[in-house]
Amino acid sequence: MIDSQAVKNTCNASVETKGFCFYKCTNGIKRHLGTDSLGFPFFAHCTPANLSDDQGLIELLTRGIDYFKLKPSELPKTTILVDNRHLQKL
Repeated sequence: MIDSQAVKNTCNASVETKGFCFYKCTNGIKRHLGTDSLGFPFFAHCTPANLSDDQGLIELLTRGIDYFKLKPSELPKTTILVDNRHLQKL
């Protein structure tokens, strides 16, 4: 399962690392987290909060693509569950 959360950033953070999320009215960062079927964190990625969920998902999966490339073919398929906000550009 993959989802994101917009959270406030520290005042010490640089302007390039944070943005404003209009959906949550939060000035800070957005955490994108992928978990396995038991809920253990699998992939994690932080972006500025103004980055959309689908763009963050693409960055998250791009950074973790080596896992899918190196996965043995005899293991079961990987299914990714996302909420409605991630389906805009997929």
